[in-house]
Amino acid sequence: MKLIAAMSGGVDSAVAAARAREAGHDVIGVHLALSKNPKKYRSGARGCCTIEDSHDARRAADVIGIPFYIWDMSDEFHENVVENFLSEYAAGRTPNPCLRCNEKIKFAAVLDRAVAMGFDGVVTGHYAQTKESHGEKLLYRAVDDAKDQSYVLAVLNREQIRGAHFPLGDTRKEDVRKEAKERGLSVALKPDSHDICFVPSGDNAGWLRERLGSEPGAIVDQSGKEIGQHQGAYTYTIGQRRGLNLTVPTESGEPRYVLRIEPVTNTVVVGERESLAVSRIEGENPIWCGPAAASDSSHPARGLVQVRAHGAAYPCSYFRSEDNGVEQLIAITDEPIFGLATGQAMVIYEEDRVVGSVTISRTDS
Repeated sequence: MKLIAAMSGGVDSAVAAARAREAGHDVIGVHLALSKNPKKYRSGARGCCTIEDSHDARRAADVIGIPFYIWDMSDEFHENVVENFLSEYAAGRTPNPCLRCNEKIKFAAVLDRAVAMGFDGVVTGHYAQTKESHGEKLLYRAVDDAKDQSYVLAVLNREQIRGAHFPLGDTRKEDVRKEAKERGLSVALKPDSHDICFVPSGDNAGWLRERLGSEPGAIVDQSGKEIGQHQGAYTYTIGQRRGLNLTVPTESGEPRYVLRIEPVTNTVVVGERESLAVSRIEGENPIWCGPAAASDSSHPARGLVQVRAHGAAYPCSYFRSEDNGVEQLIAITDEPIFGLATGQAMVIYEEDRVVGSVTISRTDS
């Protein structure tokens, strides 16, 4: 097959490209330039948008022996990932930019361009697996639970999964580093990227405040009584306990948590942890990574729901529905989940297989 290897400049994508080449595929390496000015997003080795990363990717391609190119995806990245991140926070939701990047950039824009150029698919260093079942390629968790990235890949539709190749899904991270060293790749010991790649300091609240402004507002309890002030409601997230700077303590001495963010009134509502509990999770326009869920609420399917990239998977019943012509995915958990915000992704699993995902639009206790 003719494959494009998306090379971030890290050890995982380098080994994935090397394995694809060794398997006999016709591979070219591509590094995605996500900013016209890389230092605008991040410098150093913490992210995946730096000049150093592009140099590391080029050196890895030379060692592997494949052609290497840099594709400018900065406009697509800014519009679909950065601007989406800002608008979601401004609306009081909590987005996951890694999901949007996978959905809109790595497996939409890149895969579309690859297919248009006559390639058969895209190779990445993500930790996930695909397996054939009844003539269809399905998405599964990786062998390495600690590195599994199936959650952030659950935004891929069935066609995109057909064109996706994850050579590292059956390997543990320590073995990938060992293999990189044996292959003579200089990125063998390069640290993993952390935080959000386009936030230079890792200070999400400060980054948001610079772009959305600082508008003071009230922090209130559930009765509406003002008990503190904030400098921008969008810098808080559901379930947050630290950094609230409240002036009125609770009678019991128990800590308060962020329960709701109301962007229209620029208000943050706080209360006891028990008020965070939700067991019904809903989202519109789900993405199916394989056969769609049952549409009968009286006979829902059983599975697992995961709401954070490396969080627990909760037993649940789930089904799809329709409201005014809009498809919905609804999950009912066996036990409550705490600190869940709209804007996050809900991913449904059947054991290790990814069923599909949806952006959470509503929760209920």
